[in-house]
Amino acid sequence: MGRYQRPGFWRSLKQAWRGIWYTCKTQGHMQFHLIAGLSVLCLAWWSEVSRSEWLMLIFAIGSVISAEVMNSALEIVVDMIQPNFDPLAGMAKDVAAGAVLVTAIQAIVIGAVVFFPRFFRLASHFF
Repeated sequence: MGRYQRPGFWRSLKQAWRGIWYTCKTQGHMQFHLIAGLSVLCLAWWSEVSRSEWLMLIFAIGSVISAEVMNSALEIVVDMIQPNFDPLAGMAKDVAAGAVLVTAIQAIVIGAVVFFPRFFRLASHFF
């Protein structure tokens, strides 16, 4: 038998991009998170957030997208191992989806901390 050869850096990078691209093409929630993240970045640019606020927002968006990619990977593996309904397989998928929800809530809180003061200042000019 041949010895397993680890893929080189560029091949590993290509495979990682392939996984991200697959997730973007096939997962509706990933598409939603990407559109939401892009919208937040546009709002951040428009409202001229500080450098530290940029970092918080980018971290939050990246966390949600990373959690969604991991959730998709887990769903693929569970479906491969257990194609028929199984309560434990379903629970594993639910727990992974819960991780996405936790990061999404975290991102919403970060967005609120960054943007609410700006919205209140803007609203005070009109009322």
